Amino acid sequence: MIDLSAPEFWAAGPADRDAAFATLRRERPVSWQGPPPSGMPLEYQWTTGYWALVRHAEVQAVSRDARLFRSAEGVMFEGGHPELLAASQSILGMDPPEHTRMRRLISAAFTPRRVGMIEGRIRANAHRVIAGLEPGEEFDFVERVASTMPLATICDMMGVAEGDRPVVGGLIEVMFGLTDPFVAGDRTPMQALAHAIGGLAEVAADTAAQRRRRPRDDVMTALVQAELDGRGLDDAEIQAFFVLLVVAGYETTRRTTTETVRALTEFRDQRRLLLADLEGRIEGAVEESIRWASPVSAFCRTATADTALAGQEIKAGDRVALFYRSANRDETVFDHPDRFDILRSPNPHVAFGGGGPHHCLGANVARVQVRALVTELLTRAPDFEVGAAQVLSDLNLNPTDRNRRVTRMPCTL
Repeated sequence: MIDLSAPEFWAAGPADRDAAFATLRRERPVSWQGPPPSGMPLEYQWTTGYWALVRHAEVQAVSRDARLFRSAEGVMFEGGHPELLAASQSILGMDPPEHTRMRRLISAAFTPRRVGMIEGRIRANAHRVIAGLEPGEEFDFVERVASTMPLATICDMMGVAEGDRPVVGGLIEVMFGLTDPFVAGDRTPMQALAHAIGGLAEVAADTAAQRRRRPRDDVMTALVQAELDGRGLDDAEIQAFFVLLVVAGYETTRRTTTETVRALTEFRDQRRLLLADLEGRIEGAVEESIRWASPVSAFCRTATADTALAGQEIKAGDRVALFYRSANRDETVFDHPDRFDILRSPNPHVAFGGGGPHHCLGANVARVQVRALVTELLTRAPDFEVGAAQVLSDLNLNPTDRNRRVTRMPCTL
């Protein structure tokens, strides 16, 4: 039996885990799993199991049916105090009609003109980051590049003051290092989580107050000015969206860029293909990078009525978990899914969600960042090399780390 709730499963290497998911796709595409492990206090841990969805078809079907599969009962494996969840998940943990209203208000901040402005800043940031690296020098790619790029992008988008940016970066690291004593200090995981969310909310409140007094051409200004039917976003809603955006946008891009340079090192033929026609092949390479990285391991939903998936009865109230990386390696959808292939077409990955109302709002911004960074790196330093990465679960800091968070990866230009 393949136990997705065992810490040992997530501490295993990616090849072992991918092989296990492949077995589940063939034999048990919808399997019952026990309560997932968690570093949270007992009162916030799951006491029941869940149905694991590992195929592309079921992940996509559940993603697109917000009526039958709700998000408001919780989308994360790790539980927490309800106030902390509300202060950090924003639209991620909402269902229509609340989700519809919030998404319409927030979408007004992501106009084509504003996204175009963001793209220009992203390209400038990519140039600055790569230009600051010395040829022949070994450096930590995660620290110098993969973390720096998304932090700059998010802070530029939201209009975060320069003096607050290191604070934001440090608080995000706390969010993902709740069990790491070097990051969380002597705080319990719950205390560290509250500290991080509270700190980010404070930055959001200060930035929003500044934009109300002095509007600028940034996303925060758009959020404080947005209205729908005469009603705008209140302070708590703005703060919760800020926390969600900075945390999710930072970590997913950090993970994707790290995995991309690893793939371009492992699959040398794909690097040569890309270098041979960088402009013509970069879009396909970006989509393949996102599929390959699948930076979000899984999200959860709760069934609102009795139903069936792949012939398996699901009862009302049952939780289901959508495993995106497994879906993105579904052999019935992707030819040779275990190969990084920049010419893959079509590439219907579900790394941004499988469609439906929760499709990632920042998907295009993420694509722009990966494209800018890969283009800059291959233009200025096409012969880069990366070494073995350190991962949280490898360091025994968080054996339940489903995202296999890379903490360090040496790189030489």
